[in-house]
Amino acid sequence: MAATPRTDDPEDLFRRLAELNQIGIALSQEKNLDRLLESILLAAKQITRADGGTLYRRTAASPDELRFEIIRNDSLGIAMGGTTGRPVPFPPLPLRTAGGGENTTMVAAYAALRGRTVAIADAYQEQGFDFSGTQAFDRGTGYRSTSFLTVPMKNHEDDIIGVLQLINARDPATGAVEPFSETDVRLAESLASQAAMALTNRLLLQQLEDLFESFIKLLNKAIDEKSPYTAGHCDRVPILTMLLAEAVHATDRGPLAAWRMNDKDRYELKIAGLLHDCGKVTTPVHIVDKATKLQTIHDRIELIATRFEVIKRDAELAALRAGRDAGADLAAIDADLAFLRACNIGEEAMRAVDRERVHAIAAKYRWRDGAGEERDCLTPDEVLNLTITKGTLTPAEREVINRHINVTIEMLESLPWPRHLQNVPEYAGGHHERMDGRGYPRGLTREQMSVQARIMGIADIFEALTARDRPYKEGKTLSEALQILGRLRLDGHVDPDLFDIFIREKVYLRYAEQFMSPAQIDDVDEATIPGYNVKTS
Repeated sequence: MAATPRTDDPEDLFRRLAELNQIGIALSQEKNLDRLLESILLAAKQITRADGGTLYRRTAASPDELRFEIIRNDSLGIAMGGTTGRPVPFPPLPLRTAGGGENTTMVAAYAALRGRTVAIADAYQEQGFDFSGTQAFDRGTGYRSTSFLTVPMKNHEDDIIGVLQLINARDPATGAVEPFSETDVRLAESLASQAAMALTNRLLLQQLEDLFESFIKLLNKAIDEKSPYTAGHCDRVPILTMLLAEAVHATDRGPLAAWRMNDKDRYELKIAGLLHDCGKVTTPVHIVDKATKLQTIHDRIELIATRFEVIKRDAELAALRAGRDAGADLAAIDADLAFLRACNIGEEAMRAVDRERVHAIAAKYRWRDGAGEERDCLTPDEVLNLTITKGTLTPAEREVINRHINVTIEMLESLPWPRHLQNVPEYAGGHHERMDGRGYPRGLTREQMSVQARIMGIADIFEALTARDRPYKEGKTLSEALQILGRLRLDGHVDPDLFDIFIREKVYLRYAEQFMSPAQIDDVDEATIPGYNVKTS
């Protein structure tokens, strides 16, 4: 089980030590977990001149097994795990036997259980471990697994978090398979120590990121508990934001052809998307959920309907006393009530003539309450709500809704963001601004906003147009939503360059296939979309 005491060329040793130093620096800088694991194994193969190797991981979730993460074999052309996109098909290596004892017959398990490096000159001559699986693999492939070097990876708490196993050291001059030398062992152990530190740091950062994202989702769930009409929005806007951002990143023409993102940029934008409406946690639920113009705790249109029943009763009595038929009067009262019911439903734009009719109805009828006192059929507040020009919110209620973005910015700017997330408040806080400076809360112009904030603005609008879970409207079809978005582009509301990419790269369709109902996904004629020029795009 000992390494071969081979004398190494001093010049070669210095070169390999320099390589080890550079590898350590590279590993400490790698942020992606898959690339980090892959780099660890490739570096170990390089520094020991191994033909193949496997990296196993031991996790807190599965402490009694070693999971295959990366497998490489140059001679056989095998590359699995990591960034290859080809998962390792082998089951985890158990550290315990069926009877509960330690599985010390498998060399990788032994290294993990004992925390010791194992060097084997020839697996076919080794008596201390079970290499039957290795020999079966060799028979199936024609390969000859000879020398093995198995090194445990220990973290700063002396816990085994993985195992590096290298196969078939090769002579640099002849390429012949030879045993791993003592120098190979020392270099591999040093690399394993650095790798364990880099991996532990990456996992700790990953855990912090996971905890942070879980907290964000908890906040969105709190909003969801207040209103089922907002949490879906909080989930969907980040997804649409990233779809458009990736399309911009990939474009090779137009004013944004040079705009690119790295992994840090992607994560920062994702977090901003998740938090873009966090201020809604303070918005009163009766305003968020206001499905009709008269809705508060309940829909007050039914109170008005009750009054109109009293008005009809009085009209009938008056007609009887006058000796005439009340049919025409009752029909007119019913028509006015039906009109008020229709007005109670939020519209895209209420006509001026309809608003005037509401005022006329309010002045036309009086009713007597249970105490016999005469009252107006509509209160001033009911008239105000029924004459809302667009949607279901009064100006005061709209101001309360709009206040959520101020709260969002205040909440986010109060946090001590690390450098790689320092732009989150700006990205999240700009999605209600307009390119012409007429947005809110700060009235920023296009030139004062980042591309990311402008991307989020389009995502926020398109999601709201197509959402099926709003209490006050049906979700628009694709063609309807794009017509509205196009008019907003012409009106200086959204970024024209991002709008072109949104259409040209069919970001809208990829989003629709995930989140819109089949009935909403109609045929889109891009040539008819306002503000979009098919030829120049």
